[in-house]
Amino acid sequence: MDLPSTLITAGQFFVVIAGELILLFVGITFLVGLLQAYIPEERIRGVLAGRRQGVGNVLGATFGALTPFCSCSTIPILIGLLDVGIPFGVCMSFLFASPLLNPVILSLLVALIGVVPTAVYATVTFTAAVGIGWLLGRLGYERYVKDVVVEGRPEPCSCGASHGTRIRGAFSFAVSLFRQVFPYLLLGAGIGAFIYGFVPGDLIVSLAGPDNPLAIPVAAIIGVPMYIRAETLIPVSAVLLDKGMGIGAVMALIIGGAGASIPEVTLLAAIFERRLVAAFVATILTVAVLAGVIFQVLAVI
Repeated sequence: MDLPSTLITAGQFFVVIAGELILLFVGITFLVGLLQAYIPEERIRGVLAGRRQGVGNVLGATFGALTPFCSCSTIPILIGLLDVGIPFGVCMSFLFASPLLNPVILSLLVALIGVVPTAVYATVTFTAAVGIGWLLGRLGYERYVKDVVVEGRPEPCSCGASHGTRIRGAFSFAVSLFRQVFPYLLLGAGIGAFIYGFVPGDLIVSLAGPDNPLAIPVAAIIGVPMYIRAETLIPVSAVLLDKGMGIGAVMALIIGGAGASIPEVTLLAAIFERRLVAAFVATILTVAVLAGVIFQVLAVI
């Protein structure tokens, strides 16, 4: 294929994938904005308060999946939960689930890799969030949490607000978040279009195909520095999958990057001692590798 034809192919891919992601992102963020308007942070705290390990971990992971989209909002909420006495293990289940299971990530995955792989992804990561939070709580890792408080926290949402006010708030939330994420959506679509048009499939198969036993752990590690936002990483991963990268390596890349991104680990280092930060990163990478192996095995069956 000559250069003009390759550029046209890549450009067409960019327009299609960017348009799909933008429409999907705006719709889902509006729905999530409505959800957060009716389930504010103070209500989450009230439900989690007094919960024991086990049930509390399930609830913590569930609320983590329904709340913030990035570490800049997840970490302050985590500190707030710890400050009001929510059990440490429950808070860790929330922390693990929040970047990996929010509705935007799941919706993008459904659009790009299908319903069944997304359901497997959600099951694996949710189970891991519950189990890891429970384990860290049982091992007493709360002793490695620094004494940190958040100053200037926003006022709680008013539960008495009218439906119209909440709908307008959800719309404003969707527009505001879209403005922040739009460049990353375009970046992801652009990188994906470049790979789609210019990177030979044979090269990707040789480096990270299903027959390479090191592809999954390497992808999990590479995902950490590669991660910018999920909205960037997921379309790139979809193209890598289409080019021949093994499904196991792709899922390890997503989980490793979204779960232990450099911005999130940097923020966690401000509230956790190094031993807990190391345990957090190690468990995320372990889950990424195990999930990758599970996906690769299921792909063969």
